[in-house]
Amino acid sequence: MAESVLDVRHLTVSFSTYAGRVQAVRDISFSLGRGETLALVGESGCGKSVTCRSIMGLLAKNAQVEGGEILFEGKNLLHLSNRAMREIRGGKIAMIFQDPMTSLDPTMKIGRQIAEAVRLHRPVTRAAAKLRAVELLEMVGIEEPEKRYHQYPHAFSGGQRQRIVIAIALAADPRVLIADEPTTALDVTMQAQILDLIKDIQKRTDTSVIFITHDLGVVANVADRVAVMYAGRIIEVGLSDEVFYDPRHPYTWGLLASMPTLAAKDETLYAIPGTPPTLIDPAPGDAFAPRNPWALEADRLAEPPLFPVSETHAAATWLLDARAPHVEPPENIALRAQAFRKKLSERSAAL
Repeated sequence: MAESVLDVRHLTVSFSTYAGRVQAVRDISFSLGRGETLALVGESGCGKSVTCRSIMGLLAKNAQVEGGEILFEGKNLLHLSNRAMREIRGGKIAMIFQDPMTSLDPTMKIGRQIAEAVRLHRPVTRAAAKLRAVELLEMVGIEEPEKRYHQYPHAFSGGQRQRIVIAIALAADPRVLIADEPTTALDVTMQAQILDLIKDIQKRTDTSVIFITHDLGVVANVADRVAVMYAGRIIEVGLSDEVFYDPRHPYTWGLLASMPTLAAKDETLYAIPGTPPTLIDPAPGDAFAPRNPWALEADRLAEPPLFPVSETHAAATWLLDARAPHVEPPENIALRAQAFRKKLSERSAAL
């Protein structure tokens, strides 16, 4: 992997609620290389957004970081003061949120919003900030940037507003860009355009990107590496091709099989049985065991470690233990995953 820009080590985060302590993130570790795109994938509530809000220092008041380190430029972000974090947040690590309308001020012209983000992190004049704002609008694909600089958010479509939010995030040339499900509120066409835009910007600026999503299909042509999360843990991690072409965890099998594709031979869309756990006093063993048709007795007794599959690929399932029986994903899952991978290959060839 390229030079590491960000290292998350054994991060554990919980939330105090009336129902009890919710263990949202449980001892996760990963690294982000320079110029790399890492996708964090999983169902809602698996800990993706909490992980990234921990990096940004934007956790809710009832959250508690119980352990771990977040290392950036030789510093543990969890130990920095609020003032020190304000210099990093937006300046060196920026975040794109799901809904652009909650990120933009409807009473302020978009050019001014971008220019303010520039001046907040750069010692430049108002004129220079305006020039930079126009440049950023052009970079993210807004036509007639000089004219549209003076317009309000309501004058833009949803996809254009998301482009503006991306421009604000890029205002200070951050080293790390965190995209928290930035295409959720957009239609399929706009989703593809925003994904291509993020991919293009990442290549041009050598920015490292963490992409959060619940949909494996969204990141198929964007991510260099994929980390699949479930119940607050990373249960599979590897290069994008490894996770898509050689998945080893039954949960990843289910995610791939549930991808809709016209090329699939069967008409019934696969669904992972059951629901995720609440994470209030989790039961011992593998949290996915109650939903796992291939669960072993060991899954109910102890959490599996991340078993190495290759130097870059690992999965937390007892099926990879040398003593476990050999299990292949059922044919319907394999066929659907194969059809989905073919679709990805055809799209890549067309680009």
